[in-house]
Amino acid sequence: MITQLTEEQKVNARSYKLLIWFGMISIVMMFSAMISAYIVSSSRKDWIKDVDMPSGFFWSTLVIFMSSITFQMALKSMKKGERRMTTNLLLATLGLGIAFTYLQYFGFMQFTKQGFYVTGPSSNGTVSLIIIVIFTHLLHLFGGLVSLMVIIYNHFKQRYNSVQTTGIELGTIYWHFLGVLWFLLFLFFYTR
Repeated sequence: MITQLTEEQKVNARSYKLLIWFGMISIVMMFSAMISAYIVSSSRKDWIKDVDMPSGFFWSTLVIFMSSITFQMALKSMKKGERRMTTNLLLATLGLGIAFTYLQYFGFMQFTKQGFYVTGPSSNGTVSLIIIVIFTHLLHLFGGLVSLMVIIYNHFKQRYNSVQTTGIELGTIYWHFLGVLWFLLFLFFYTR
């Protein structure tokens, strides 16, 4: 059993972590631009001031928070060498990620039931921009789900152990980032 990483593995892990941080910074910049567009556009005459956030978005916030906890617990379990617990927690995280996606879809459907549409004659700039921002977050979450499935695959192939956890660590960092990003977006739109 491997008891410590080689120097090359340590350098690679640091490089991967640096790359994921650069990626997350670019994502923050993109969402900052979208939020800026929202703030600037809010001075328009046809801007809706009181948009009720659908309940699907409330529930999805709780679900993504829970999925962050299960992902972090999976990383801790792997570091302790508890493979079965790691498996259960990774699968729970995947299930919660899928539930988050469904609840986001449910939230979109609630918007349409309120008469808000992204495009067409019934569309409104306020809701269109909200939906575009949320959909963009979902695209990034899809990337997180794909990486989570790769992590689960690698876990089943026993490519991780109590010392070699780089893949799980990277996935956890990105997943936490998505959770915090969603929470901030939700809070922004909820308080507007």
